[in-house]
Amino acid sequence: MKRSPADESTLEATFCFADLSGFSALTEAHGDSHAVDCVVRFEEIVRDALQGKERLMKTVGDAVLVAIPEPEEAVSFVSRMFEACSAEKNFPVLRVGLHHGRAVERSGDVIGAAINLTARIAAHAQGDQVLATGKVAQAAGKVEVEVSELGPVSLRNLRDPVDLYELVINPERCLGVIDPVCRMRIHTPQAKGRLRVAGTDYWFCSLECASRFAESPESYLRR
Repeated sequence: MKRSPADESTLEATFCFADLSGFSALTEAHGDSHAVDCVVRFEEIVRDALQGKERLMKTVGDAVLVAIPEPEEAVSFVSRMFEACSAEKNFPVLRVGLHHGRAVERSGDVIGAAINLTARIAAHAQGDQVLATGKVAQAAGKVEVEVSELGPVSLRNLRDPVDLYELVINPERCLGVIDPVCRMRIHTPQAKGRLRVAGTDYWFCSLECASRFAESPESYLRR
C-alpha cells in the first residue's frame, strides 16, 4: 500500500471560494494593469479580513480560497470581506461559494472533492451573490442572516445536483449600481457618465465606458 507523505493531513473546515465577478469585462475595458491592481487590492482586503484561525490557502488569478474552522466564523469572514470591498471606490463585485467539508492538506495546499464543490458553487453565483450548502446555511440562519433556499442545482462537471442556499450578507448590495461595460460597482454621485436606453438609466465609472456603451448598447445588455 502506498504511504501518504509525512506532511499530508485531513483538514475539516468551511471552505470559501471568492472571486471578482466580471473580471474579464474589467480587463477588456480598463486593461491588464488596472485589472492586476484590483487583484492585488482584493488579496490585501482578504488578508485584512482574516481573524483568528482563518487561513488563506491559495490565490488563483482573481480568486482566493480561504479555510475557516466553523461555518459561523465563515459567515462573519465573508461579511467583513464584502464590507471592505464595497467601501472601495470603483471596485469589482464579488461572488462567493461556501461549503463545509473535508479535504487533504499537503505542503500548504488543499485538494479534494470539497474544494472542487466549493469552486463550482462560486462559479454558479452571480455578482454580489453568496451561495452555500446546507450546514453553512443553517449556521447563517442562527446568526440572523437572511437565507433563501434555491433547491437542487446542477453544477458543472458534477454528476448529481446540489442543494444550494443564498445568503444575503452584503450590506452594500442595494446601494450602488453596476457599470454595464466593466462590471464594477459605482455609487451614482461619483459616476462619470449616464446614458438612458429604452427608458432605463445606466451609469459609468468613466467616459471611456460610457462611450463604448453608446457605440453598441446591445453588446453589453446581453451579458
